[in-house]
Amino acid sequence: MILSEKIVLLRKKNNLTQEELAEQLGVSRQSVSKWEMGVSQTKGY
Repeated sequence: MILSEKIVLLRKKNNLTQEELAEQLGVSRQSVSKWEMGVSQTKGY
């Protein structure tokens, strides 16, 4: 399973919308959407 699939799975498992997840993470909803589509990857710190 790739990262984008894991994000979608865990978000839905926790009954969160993209907006709610974004708010909890302090990012935009567009960022969450991009992560889920695999367009943008998170930075590996």
